[in-house]
Amino acid sequence: MSHSPDANVAAVLKSLPTDMELVLKVIPMPADCNANGDIFGGWVMAQCDLAGSVIPARYTLGRMATVAVNEFVFKQPVRIGDILSFYSKLVRIGRTSVTVTVEVFAERFKAQGNYIKVTEATFTYVAIDDHGRPRPIAATPA
Repeated sequence: MSHSPDANVAAVLKSLPTDMELVLKVIPMPADCNANGDIFGGWVMAQCDLAGSVIPARYTLGRMATVAVNEFVFKQPVRIGDILSFYSKLVRIGRTSVTVTVEVFAERFKAQGNYIKVTEATFTYVAIDDHGRPRPIAATPA
């Protein structure tokens, strides 16, 4: 299978999603870098977990825990100074859990107004009681 030379070129977008909710914006700094000068994947994952928890918190109305990272795809590197926009959308509400998708778009420091999808992920959070056991959640947000 051959790839065209443009296969790894990121699609530059002029706008951000309108069918998802902006839940977090953050700018990675030098302390968040790996030895290659890119932002640590683990740092991006942690930010995605925070962003992913925003919508489920409206349903769990109390303690919750991340129980699954169903999917995580790094599409492009994240760089120092990128303005990262984290968008999330509800995928599923279960009896005790909520699943969401998170998409991350980078506005490069030297290319303001242009966006590149750098990461996408799906997380499942479960509502837990004071003893860490799953508990039922409301079907509608607070």
